Amino acid sequence: MEFNGILLIDKPQEWTSHDVVAKLRGVLHTKRVGHAGTLDPLATGLLVVLVGTACKASQYLMSQEKAYTGTLRLGVVTNSQDADGEVLEENPVPAELTREKIAEAMRASEGDQYQTPPMFSAIKINGRPLYKAARKGLEVEREKRFIRIAKFELLDKRGNDVDFYVECTKGTYVRTIAHDLGRRLGPGAHLTALRRTASGKFSLNDAVTIEALQAMSPEEIRARLLSVHDHVPAVALL
Repeated sequence: MEFNGILLIDKPQEWTSHDVVAKLRGVLHTKRVGHAGTLDPLATGLLVVLVGTACKASQYLMSQEKAYTGTLRLGVVTNSQDADGEVLEENPVPAELTREKIAEAMRASEGDQYQTPPMFSAIKINGRPLYKAARKGLEVEREKRFIRIAKFELLDKRGNDVDFYVECTKGTYVRTIAHDLGRRLGPGAHLTALRRTASGKFSLNDAVTIEALQAMSPEEIRARLLSVHDHVPAVALL
């Protein structure tokens, strides 16, 4: 049975986006599988998977804004800006750093801006991924990217852990948002958890786990596939 369409997957932690694509190529028995927006291994949540003719819509769907919930930890800075990295700094978190002050700093982070991508990223400079240089302890000059943070809200504060919600443009590194907020507040911070809840009009509420998909019949899988023509303008499929 040939499959074509958009499949919404709830990516598990520690899997790369490519791991998901590779697994689905086996499940669906086709090499024509891609995705519309990478998630780091630490992150979970919505991965928009493209199957068959829907792969043509990759660039269009990648350009959609994304939404996430996550947690950052104040007082600890890592070399990867998230919990997968090595600790570079441990700083005391002032008692006067209240929920209100953190929320105010988050609101001040919203809007159009330029972001410097982290060294631990797959961005290539002179044909070489940055993370390979980072693993050697090297720092490479990176070109800043234009991004927009549409919304950055505090959901909860539990000790030094801050739960948040963020909406941002494609190519935005949420771990860098967390890192930069920590610098703005003083003690530093790193990302400890991230979950993508939306990509464009697609919602995590409509996603399925890989385990659940593997248990489905071909007919059930076909029923979960969204028509690319219902979600992408015809010009984007040329």
